[in-house]
Amino acid sequence: MVAIPQGVSVEINGLEVTVKGPKGTVTKKFSPVISLEKNNSEIIVKGSSKEKAYIGTVNSILSSMIKGVTEGYSKSMKVLYAHFPVTLEVKGSIVYIKNFLGEKNPRKAKIVGPTKVDAKGQNVVVSGPDKEGVGQTIANLRAALKIREKDCRVFQDGIYEVIE
Repeated sequence: MVAIPQGVSVEINGLEVTVKGPKGTVTKKFSPVISLEKNNSEIIVKGSSKEKAYIGTVNSILSSMIKGVTEGYSKSMKVLYAHFPVTLEVKGSIVYIKNFLGEKNPRKAKIVGPTKVDAKGQNVVVSGPDKEGVGQTIANLRAALKIREKDCRVFQDGIYEVIE
C-alpha cells in the first residue's frame, strides 16, 4: 500500500501505472504476477503469498515514482581531466563528449527518458522525475568516458560524483 499525496495523480491501466505531478510524468509497466488497485488516496498491490518480495519491490518503485514527480532526482557530477580539456555538448537525447584524451571523434552517451542533462564547463547536473532514467543516464556517461588502450593509472580523466 502506497499513499498518494495531494497534487499527484495516478492512473492505472491494467499493469501500467502513470504518475503525474509538478515535476513531470513517470510511467512503468509491471509483471502480470500482481494486481494493482487505486483506492481513494492510496495504491494497493495484491498478489499471492509467493510474490511477497515482488510486492515489496513494486511498492518501493511506486514510492520512488511519487517522490520523483513531487521532488525529482538530481545528481551533481564533475568532468575532470589532466591532459586534454574535455567539453560536453547536449543535443537532443545524446551527450557529445569532445576532446576526451585528445580523441578526434566525440564520444556519445544516451539520455534516457525525461532526464535532463545540464553541462556548464566542468560541472554536469543530471536531473529528472524518473529515478531509473537518471541512474541509467549517469551510467551511460560513465561508460562513454571509459579509458581504453591507455594506462588508467596514468590517465585518470573522467566524470566523478560531487560529494557535498
